[in-house]
Amino acid sequence: MTENQDLFLDVTGLTCPLPVLRAQKRLREMTPGDTLKVHATDPIAAIDFPHFCQESGHELLESKRDGDVLVFRVKCVARTD
Repeated sequence: MTENQDLFLDVTGLTCPLPVLRAQKRLREMTPGDTLKVHATDPIAAIDFPHFCQESGHELLESKRDGDVLVFRVKCVARTD
């Protein structure tokens, strides 16, 4: 049995809708149970990521600010589509 991977995605400097679109693309490539840590600087990402997770079914594990960087941890869930 292998451990789940924690992957990192840096979308600092990108503006809406690119941070969420890049995260969505990465999550499609991941195994359910893996987590994705995202760093973003677009203030709108604080609204977009919770909404994206609610709509897509992925689990938002963490949402915080570290200085000018917004940090999100998203758990990939099994896709039903």
